[in-house]
Amino acid sequence: QVQLVESGGGLVQPGGSLRLSCVASGFTFSSYTMNWYRQLTGKERELVARISSKGGRTDYADSVKGRFTISRDNDKNTVYLQMNSLKPEDTAVYYCSRGTTTYIIKSSDYWGQGTQVTVSS
Repeated sequence: QVQLVESGGGLVQPGGSLRLSCVASGFTFSSYTMNWYRQLTGKERELVARISSKGGRTDYADSVKGRFTISRDNDKNTVYLQMNSLKPEDTAVYYCSRGTTTYIIKSSDYWGQGTQVTVSS
């Protein structure tokens, strides 16, 4: 079955960096767009970044452009989110999700369990 397992969250000071990883299994990873979302308590889940199946296209939320970078390694079935210059408002639970096989269609059908990122001094 499809599984997505995130790791790499934690506590970091403002201005610091973290790299999140999401290891996928149970499907042909290289055929699917992959996404990173985040959710603050009591708020809706927000799309942070997405990457096309072969990695040639990426999109970011305005709030993270220039600070976050999404990438993928299809040989390792893993998608990454490099987060630099972190701010307290980046504090959230971060989820990876499987998108579709067509990049322009923005939807997700499977989600990981999430990893907590806390930015605080």
